[in-house]
Amino acid sequence: MKAFILDRYGSADRVRAGDMPDPELREDDVLVQIHAAGVNLLDSKIRNGEFKLILRYRLPLILGHDVAGVVIRVGSRVRRFKPGDKVYARPADGRIGAFAEFSAIKEDDVTGHSPQEAPSPPHLIHISTVIPRGEIARCDAAPRLPLPKATV
Repeated sequence: MKAFILDRYGSADRVRAGDMPDPELREDDVLVQIHAAGVNLLDSKIRNGEFKLILRYRLPLILGHDVAGVVIRVGSRVRRFKPGDKVYARPADGRIGAFAEFSAIKEDDVTGHSPQEAPSPPHLIHISTVIPRGEIARCDAAPRLPLPKATV
C-alpha cells in the first residue's frame, strides 16, 4: 500500500512517500480504507524523536493519529462494525499509521459515522476539536461531550 514513511527520526525531510506492506488484521481489529487523516502535533513530535524514549516505535514507521474512512474488513471478534461502515478513529499509541491507504485499528479505538454514536470520545484528541485552546480548564467533566455532527 502507499504510505508516508518515517525511516529515521529528524526533520520533515525524513518522511517520504513509498510502499509498505498492508496492515495485518488481528481478531479484534477493524481494517479501514483511509479517506482522510488529520495532521496532529503529536506526529511532528514523534517524527522529531521527542518521544522515542517513551514510545518505542520500530522504524520504518507510518505516522498519523487521526483517521476517517470506511471499514473494508473486520476481525473475527469484532461486533460493532461491518464492511461498508463509515468510521473515524484515533488509533492507540503503538498502532498509529493514518498516513496510508489502510490502517488496522482495534475496535475499541474506532467510533461510528457520527460522534453522537459513541458513549464518549475514545481519546483526548477529540476534545481539542471542540474546545477552543485554553478552555479545557473550564470544561465540566461529563460522560458525554457535545460534539458537532460530522460526516466522513
